[in-house]
Amino acid sequence: VQLQASGGGLVQAGDSLRLSCAASGRTYSSYSMGWFRQAPGKEREFVAAISWNGGSTYSADSVKGRFSISRDNAKNTVYLQMTSLKPEDTAVYYCAVGRYRAPSGISYDYDYWGQGTQVTVSS
Repeated sequence: VQLQASGGGLVQAGDSLRLSCAASGRTYSSYSMGWFRQAPGKEREFVAAISWNGGSTYSADSVKGRFSISRDNAKNTVYLQMTSLKPEDTAVYYCAVGRYRAPSGISYDYDYWGQGTQVTVSS
């Protein structure tokens, strides 16, 4: 069971990035998936989640209108498209596989976690 997140990097405020998270070792098409982030000195926080079939998404207020989550079950991959990035978006971003089909903003509802990818937004 592995989740490999990629796509992070150093960008300027206002730029865009797309994160990817590829799952291997099993099929996750029956489960929700989500993205969380953790900035230095802060607790991990929810970013966005998507239902098992992509039909429902849920995102944090802090990223609504700027970030969007999607998935490709044929590729066992979930994406996080980030636009209009702000310095406060700087964090390590983690993808996770949920326990249920519906999206959730609660980390306890996720069983498997990736290693994280660093996103740094300069002002």
